[in-house]
Amino acid sequence: MTYVIGADCVDVLDRACVEECPVNCIYVGDRMAYIQPDECVDCSACEPACPVEAIYYEDDVPAGQVEFVTENARFFSETLPGRDEPLGIPGGPLKFGEAVGVDTPFVARFQR
Repeated sequence: MTYVIGADCVDVLDRACVEECPVNCIYVGDRMAYIQPDECVDCSACEPACPVEAIYYEDDVPAGQVEFVTENARFFSETLPGRDEPLGIPGGPLKFGEAVGVDTPFVARFQR
């Protein structure tokens, strides 16, 4: 199991969760942040740091946001628009600078 970032993060990108994460497993896309499920150690440090309460334990994601579990994993497992290969398990977001700068197609077109 892992933590997942949900719909309330879209277009907020506060980054408090990124700063709080002790293992650097949170990556910033264009419209939202994503938690790398294989790097997350389930410490829960990110959850209270989120000002919009968009971070959930995977089993606790609200029913209307279940697709965000898939999208968080998809961000790392599939080739995203504008990238040559999947991110995989990058070992921390620092090599991307401030942000990866892309989102999954679902998140890119997500409307509240």
